[in-house]
Amino acid sequence: MTTKPTQKEKALKLYALHHTGKLLILPNIWDTIGALLLESLQFPAIATASASIAYSNGYNDGEQIPFSEVLIRLKQITKSVDVPVTADVESAYATTDAQLRENIGLLLDTGIAGINIEDTNTNTHSIYTIDEQCNRIRIIKEVAKEKDVPLFINARTDILIHGNFFSSEDTRFEEIVKRSLAYKDAGANCFYPILMKEEKDLKRLVEFVDFPINVLTSPGIPSLKTLEEIGIARVSLGPNYLKLALKTMKDIALKLKDYDGITEIINNDLTSDYVKGLVNK
Repeated sequence: MTTKPTQKEKALKLYALHHTGKLLILPNIWDTIGALLLESLQFPAIATASASIAYSNGYNDGEQIPFSEVLIRLKQITKSVDVPVTADVESAYATTDAQLRENIGLLLDTGIAGINIEDTNTNTHSIYTIDEQCNRIRIIKEVAKEKDVPLFINARTDILIHGNFFSSEDTRFEEIVKRSLAYKDAGANCFYPILMKEEKDLKRLVEFVDFPINVLTSPGIPSLKTLEEIGIARVSLGPNYLKLALKTMKDIALKLKDYDGITEIINNDLTSDYVKGLVNK
């Protein structure tokens, strides 16, 4: 009988996957069957998307789904697979140090190996200062150390979301670089400048920062091969994977309304036995 990897081993594996020189591609999932599918297809790690978990359970993104429900979903997902799971936890549902400490402990108890943590304050809808966010990252590291889990921290900056606070592209880029270096010093393991997509900007950032960088798939990003060539470590789909699934469901539903679509349904080579095989691995 094969011994299942421990949470600590999964976290170390996740770290190693960001330092291979090969692009780590993460189609973010929102439920157990999605995690099982990707594991069966030999994806070496699983990532969740906060928006996808929220939408698929009837809530808006932005910490609208109750934290207790997020914990349940994460525990279900981590128990279903043997590969590392990194969870998008937004701002960890915490605006105080005490809340953050408690919530990170609860998140670690689900079995996750990594997290995405944002630098937006959900109470004020503004961005934390560099010092504030560095303090939050250090707290996360402390809690993880107490639980003997080398939690992989993907530090997301929302500078490009809050771009109106900066007078020019240059000042925005300078702030992004400052935050990347500060977050790294505070203990983050990867940097996620969400919405950055221009090849020239990503190249510049890689040159400035000796640190794994995460890019989100969005209109205008370079090809995956180009991203790997310029030194990007990780690409995630965010809620785009859910949108692709919904697009297929929508298209078939519209065909059915016109008494069409039966051929696609009965000729689908993804059988019930295939799905059962995922669940009964």
